Amino acid sequence: MERRVFENPLIKDKVTIIKSSQETNGAYTLVEVELEPGGGNPLHYHTTFSEEFTTVKGVLGVQLEKKQMSLKPGETVLVPVKKYHRFYNSGKEKVTFKVRLVPGSEGFETSIKIMYGLAGDGLISKRMIPRKFDHLALFAMIADVRGKGLLFLLYPYLRYRARRAEKRGVYAELLRKYA
Repeated sequence: MERRVFENPLIKDKVTIIKSSQETNGAYTLVEVELEPGGGNPLHYHTTFSEEFTTVKGVLGVQLEKKQMSLKPGETVLVPVKKYHRFYNSGKEKVTFKVRLVPGSEGFETSIKIMYGLAGDGLISKRMIPRKFDHLALFAMIADVRGKGLLFLLYPYLRYRARRAEKRGVYAELLRKYA
């Protein structure tokens, strides 16, 4: 059976793939996230899928553009395509929430496997940036993640480096090791 649970010591979370894009014929991807206090991810956006966050347990912090929200159990927020967002846990207890990506994204699912594997091997900085530039470039492409600031400006170069890294077999090597 394919592995479905992935832990990231850097952003202090555990992701379980509940329904993969393949299982829903591309309609959606559904994951459950357990986020420790102090955990969260940097501000970013996606161009190919929306994300719907629904809190199951605890209080989830979500930033959507400039708006800060605290989602209690049962509350949901939809993050449309191309809108900056991030999630975080500023509380003292673990937060559990579900994220539904529409349409489903095999690339996002693969990026979780690879990034969390790299994090477990100490190959990512505390700011969730891979230590190898080719790994960063590949992650940005397969996860459809666009960052703010310098990462936004570097995007055309990241796309070029990702294609080059794929040709050199870096992506295949990451897939073999982590996916």
